[in-house]
Amino acid sequence: MAGKGGMDKAKGKAKEMTGKVTGDRETEIEGKLEQARGEAKKVSGKTQERIKEAGRSAKRDRT
Repeated sequence: MAGKGGMDKAKGKAKEMTGKVTGDRETEIEGKLEQARGEAKKVSGKTQERIKEAGRSAKRDRT
């Protein structure tokens, strides 16, 4: 789970579980938001890698 967004997802899951156990709805929601932030970072990182690969591929095709 490490890498882009992995830490946010892990911390978010821990915070969500803490909120559920303690009955703190706000902490639970914050945890879910952190997980979503982590997933967004993960998707963003994958998109950036695909863009870079497409650029490299296009450059190879021109030569």
